[in-house]
Amino acid sequence: MRAEVAILVPMLGRPHRVAPLLESIAATTPGAEVLFVVSPDDVAVHAEIDAAGRRRVTVPWRGCGDYQRKINFGIRATTAPLLFTAADDLRFHPGWLNAAHKRLAAGIGVVGTNDLANKRVLRGDHATHMLVTREYVTEYGTIDEPGKFLHEGYPHEWCDDEAVATAKHRKAWAFARDAVVEHLHPTVGKAPMDPLYAQQGHRMAAGRSIFNRRRRLWT
Repeated sequence: MRAEVAILVPMLGRPHRVAPLLESIAATTPGAEVLFVVSPDDVAVHAEIDAAGRRRVTVPWRGCGDYQRKINFGIRATTAPLLFTAADDLRFHPGWLNAAHKRLAAGIGVVGTNDLANKRVLRGDHATHMLVTREYVTEYGTIDEPGKFLHEGYPHEWCDDEAVATAKHRKAWAFARDAVVEHLHPTVGKAPMDPLYAQQGHRMAAGRSIFNRRRRLWT
């Protein structure tokens, strides 16, 4: 039987996150399809996923846009009608999918979840991780690329800003405050700093510049 939702998990390092992530998914969304999208040389990550008996697919690592390419590849590699743009540093809370699903009214294709971290998310203005209908991706794509959900030109940060802004422009956005998918990020004291997190400041500045150049496409 086809799963209702595919949880797409781009990975780059952090093999220690595989087990706790799967534990929270199993406890809250046991019927979900989980697809790990990995880099070719990330052998420790491969080993953890294989030990858990989960499916993984490989995307060549090219630096800029790695997260987005992995999400977009994961969309093409799955068939579930609903997609969740996940990451390794999340904790799924009970009832999250049902709460997000309730916001999928007519015309709504992107539902933001509550990460309990980002200030704009807590206000209901933004989302870092989203439940997306496959129909939305098929019908719209990004603002200028069919068949994709995230624009791959960002280093990483700000790709979610474009996805949210684009969905709002299309009147296809909703926010589900009670759909809690907690972001275990070091900036809110929920994880230790590591080299990938440490690069965030540089990536943020570059991403903001790209976002400001592209925003004319949806405003």
